[in-house]
Amino acid sequence: MKIMDGQLAVIGLGSVGSMALWQASHLTDSVHGFEAHSPGHARSAVGGDTRLFRMVYRGNPSLYPMLERSRDLWGELEAETGQVLLTNCGGLSIGTADGTYIRSLLETTRANGAAHEVFTPCEMAARYPQHNLRSDDIAVYDPNAGVLRTDRAVTAAVAAAQSNGATVHINTPIDSIQEDAHGVVVTSGEKSWTFENVIVASGGWSRRLMPASLRTATETKRLILTWFVARDPGQFTPEKFPTFSRIYDDRMMYGAPAVDDVTVKATLDGRGRATPDPGSVPRELTPEEIAETTETVSEFLPGLVPTIVRSDAFPELYTEDRNPVVGRLSKSRGIYYVTGFSGGGFKTATGHGHIAAYEALDKQSFDGLEFLRPQRFKTS
Repeated sequence: MKIMDGQLAVIGLGSVGSMALWQASHLTDSVHGFEAHSPGHARSAVGGDTRLFRMVYRGNPSLYPMLERSRDLWGELEAETGQVLLTNCGGLSIGTADGTYIRSLLETTRANGAAHEVFTPCEMAARYPQHNLRSDDIAVYDPNAGVLRTDRAVTAAVAAAQSNGATVHINTPIDSIQEDAHGVVVTSGEKSWTFENVIVASGGWSRRLMPASLRTATETKRLILTWFVARDPGQFTPEKFPTFSRIYDDRMMYGAPAVDDVTVKATLDGRGRATPDPGSVPRELTPEEIAETTETVSEFLPGLVPTIVRSDAFPELYTEDRNPVVGRLSKSRGIYYVTGFSGGGFKTATGHGHIAAYEALDKQSFDGLEFLRPQRFKTS
């Protein structure tokens, strides 16, 4: 029998891969993590300091238990590492009162029973005057929302996994994975390892490790982030300025408070552009992106100086239906995919990492996830 190098390998130690490694390290001391650069590196979708966590959202109600579990696991990771990762500052969802976004969001929220309040423009002016609402707007407030520290979370999870016995290989890009009669062969350059199971969690780089049948259902896109300086920084601290998402038919923006006491994240949403190579995403914003971003900030958040003081761009893997790929292919024994989060996966990274680790190691299976399984794309 061929000698195994380990029970499990996790390829990609970013948003979800780091959490899968951490969770797996509680189940086995024979887990390896492979990262093409270093955990938390700024070229991956982890970059940009912060991501939004929220319990109020629009879409599939089946996501709600995942959000509840993820919130608990963020607390467990904080307790294990001593790091502050999730700051509860509340969250606002803003849009036209009778528009598609707010209607869908309230429908999902009421179905889930998530705590929330609805504010009129007058109530918003009194509570959160930083936002300039239109006359027909309303805001839905989520008291359980907050802001996640991305690079801190990823590095904390990897360090915790190493403390539990996990082996981490940095600067080790994976060229191929191949199942054989003994297990899964993982290759990087001239080196190779064999594992009983492999989790693929490499975000925008996952497509090259997918079969053609699954690649056709995914696309790597370039996402931008932008930051602004506040005229009165004291009005944009986490204590006074919740995270926000604001959507109309013509314009979309989301943002987070000034966690560094200086810059406020306010960035356009829904503007991802296809990019063939995740390793060479154009970092600079186009004149059109700059113009639309500053125009939107001028209208939505007049307390910000409408000049971009920091910007960046990152690759992310999108699926056809904007739901991630979570699970094994129908004919695969040892390869497990947890990728394709379509720009919205960090809030549930702990929950999806937990599922991936337990299912890949055959410790537990989870029901109700058919809408995430790769078989929905008729993969082979």
